[in-house]
Amino acid sequence: MKKILIILGHPVKDTFSNSLFEHYRKGALSSGAEIREIILRDLDFELNFREGYRGSQELEPDLQKAQEAIKWAEHIVIIYPNWWSTFPALMKGFIDRTFLPGFAFKYRKGSLLWDKYLTGRSARLIITMDTPPWYYWLVYRRPGHNAMKRGILEFCGIRPVRITTIGSLKVSSEARRQHWLRKVEKLGRKMI
Repeated sequence: MKKILIILGHPVKDTFSNSLFEHYRKGALSSGAEIREIILRDLDFELNFREGYRGSQELEPDLQKAQEAIKWAEHIVIIYPNWWSTFPALMKGFIDRTFLPGFAFKYRKGSLLWDKYLTGRSARLIITMDTPPWYYWLVYRRPGHNAMKRGILEFCGIRPVRITTIGSLKVSSEARRQHWLRKVEKLGRKMI
């Protein structure tokens, strides 16, 4: 049985991201996966990383539980919208406060290198956007995708990291949205 953690990073209820979350979960459960969920908007934590790495800001209980779920998972699915070419502030605050040195990575003393503490896990990013994906790739060079995949998850040892980009959402038809939901449910069934 594969252990899958699904993180919903959209700060608003009743969005297409929520539907994608439900369809991925449905597919994974139908294949016998063990599922844990984190819905970021329901967590109680301070978004601001007040002192950065210099301080000792205590982790709230919800973030402690999130770290336990990340350690437990074999595969992590993160669903969120692309806002301003990256991810919402809620997602960034969660990463800043959760993927900490000593938990997700650790710099080596006197070295530019670091140890990756989240190896042995894979990830799938499911990202919605209003920008056409081809334009996001060709003109902007996928800054949010690169930040999440390379700068965060792979930096901590999670790989492979696969990306499913869904867009342009604002001009999509109901038939197209249903196609995307079926696609994401199929990813859940395959547990990838």
